[in-house]
Amino acid sequence: MRRLLLPVLAGLAVAACGGKPAPRIVNAPPPPPPRLVDVSDDSAAVARDAAKLGNWPVKIGKPYQVAGITYYPADERDYREDGVASWYGPGFHAGSTANGERYDQDDLTAAHRTLPMPSWVEVENRDNGRKLTVRINDRGPFARGRIIDLSRKAAQLLGVDRAGTARVRLRRVYPGGRSEIAPLPPSPPPLVVASAPVAPVTTIALPTASREPARATTSTGANWLVQVAALGDGGRVSWLKGFLSSFGPVLTESLPGGLTRVRLGPFGSETMASAALAQVRAAGYADARLIPPTPSR
Repeated sequence: MRRLLLPVLAGLAVAACGGKPAPRIVNAPPPPPPRLVDVSDDSAAVARDAAKLGNWPVKIGKPYQVAGITYYPADERDYREDGVASWYGPGFHAGSTANGERYDQDDLTAAHRTLPMPSWVEVENRDNGRKLTVRINDRGPFARGRIIDLSRKAAQLLGVDRAGTARVRLRRVYPGGRSEIAPLPPSPPPLVVASAPVAPVTTIALPTASREPARATTSTGANWLVQVAALGDGGRVSWLKGFLSSFGPVLTESLPGGLTRVRLGPFGSETMASAALAQVRAAGYADARLIPPTPSR
């Protein structure tokens, strides 16, 4: 009996090896849809950035013109726009932004042509779904068809850095309770001076003495200047000139390397220049400084 079973079992094994296995039916759930990536560096980081500014002055500015196009800065509360984003980095790092900050390519900031500085926008990369909130602290971009210029860090998080540009959707947001434009400080109350009784004046005639007429004193080389910024973008220079015009005459000077120096003046005295410097620093340009007159040889 044992001898009869061995050939039968061997034949079954050969048949099993030669046939195709039965298909396995598994009721696996469908793969989840790709998740939209929110790389906004979390809302706490954006709120900390907003709080760090404190009472940093809000700048809107006057209309300005670049390459024949006039831009009109405004406080657009419900701003939304679709367009193309670009980014800027090493060539501008540590330079002055339009609102007086030092540009840091690793901050979550951006340049916009008309929104207040500072203000915040949510940037959505329409090609990959990523979203990021950035703070506007500069003017630009001025290439046709582009609506925002991102910092290098923002471009990296949004996946824009390698391609250089991307289709984006912008929406203005208000993190950290910064929902309103900072109001101007109230005007001080008028100073009321009580009038005192006037004492009678007695006039005494004195003998006249011949003397030379007093000579008018003049300050030589009284051309005080206020150094405000040195910028590498013509559009940002144009905006800054318009913004500073309310503080005094604006001078620009081209420097080697493509930079443009922006100054106020000349002022006729150190006192006048110091007053303009105080106004400029109060407007957010903390690095502004006085340039004394060049001594005449």
